[in-house]
Amino acid sequence: MIRIIILLSILLSVDVYIFISLRHLVVESSSQVQWLFTSVYWMITGIGVAYFLTYVLIGASRFNKKAIMYWKTFTIIMVISKIPILLMLCIDEIRIVISMTISQFNQTSFDQSRSKILMQMGLFLGGIPFFSLLYGIIRNPYRYKLYTDTISIKNLNNGLEGLKIVQISDIHSGSFTQKEPIKNAIKMINDQKPDIVFFTGDLVNSKASEMEPYIDIFDKIESKYGVYSILGNHDYGDYYRWESREAKVANLDRLEAIHKELGWDLLRDENRQIDINGATLGIIGVENISGKMQFRIYGDMKTASLDCPTCDAKILLSHDPSHWDKEVTTDYKDIDLTLSGHTHGMQFGIEIPGIIKLSPIQFVYKKWAGLYKEGNQYLYVNRGLGFLGYPGRVGILPEITLLELKCA
Repeated sequence: MIRIIILLSILLSVDVYIFISLRHLVVESSSQVQWLFTSVYWMITGIGVAYFLTYVLIGASRFNKKAIMYWKTFTIIMVISKIPILLMLCIDEIRIVISMTISQFNQTSFDQSRSKILMQMGLFLGGIPFFSLLYGIIRNPYRYKLYTDTISIKNLNNGLEGLKIVQISDIHSGSFTQKEPIKNAIKMINDQKPDIVFFTGDLVNSKASEMEPYIDIFDKIESKYGVYSILGNHDYGDYYRWESREAKVANLDRLEAIHKELGWDLLRDENRQIDINGATLGIIGVENISGKMQFRIYGDMKTASLDCPTCDAKILLSHDPSHWDKEVTTDYKDIDLTLSGHTHGMQFGIEIPGIIKLSPIQFVYKKWAGLYKEGNQYLYVNRGLGFLGYPGRVGILPEITLLELKCA
């Protein structure tokens, strides 16, 4: 609590400093304009202050979970948006100090007033994250996009030629605030008439109960050869403070039961061989394995691929794409295609097909969205169907993937 109070005091001091500085922009305006500026500034700031006070004095757990999520998000957006403004004001302070120093040496007067250009630039730069992040919340969390690609496999059996695969990942049902828009995603999946559907982990944020309101939506997914799924790092309940070890185990048991209620075949270090037009498709589902030290390793590729005979094609479901470089491309070269998720594309970035593909997540994950190839092996990283933390997306839309197998 003391840390929260100290943080709030610092933020309020910064807010007062920014307000006093920006007020110079309207000092020559009418009293109505000055009143409007003051009211809007402190109203926006007050929303953030109210969140901190509520968190400290009452506790966020007493309020509606969804309302708190948006309240917290707006507060974070407000703080982020003020950083460019503060930066421009600091630059202006340096400019004033340098001018004052030079004037003392030259024994000349100097203009002590703030630079309107720098303040206006600060407002402009601060407005970019403020309005783009708000737009991402209002417009994009359920704006599903279909991404298509072709996987050319060397010497692919004719029976698997043209096989249509739909992949979804990172549903994060605990973050959903609406049900109706999700039905559009299910319709989009079924409209592709997929031969097979794969889900690559993170059905929930932490608790199995988060998925229960959406079972009757996701169980409508249709495919010729079924739906196969795995667990993601969030599905194990590691990010929730359970009252006992038994409660955590019971939660995972319930989550496994939900996969069955959905009609999905959950693979926990297991594999399946499916006969398709006289050809054999091997599906390997491994529990979470990451190349990043901060994530606990649950999976075992030896166990997952045990007794998996030579197939005409092998597909691995592995939630974390860093597993591909860690183990798959070096020790399991018979796996033709790995399907992953996990990164969400950070839900923020810029993507213009064939021109630019940028996101801050690329500084953490080398393979973070789309199709990658090394030798004869492919990795596809899904951008996620849901969202986590920030209840929106900017530039990186929620994804439904359609892949088609072809003979190279």
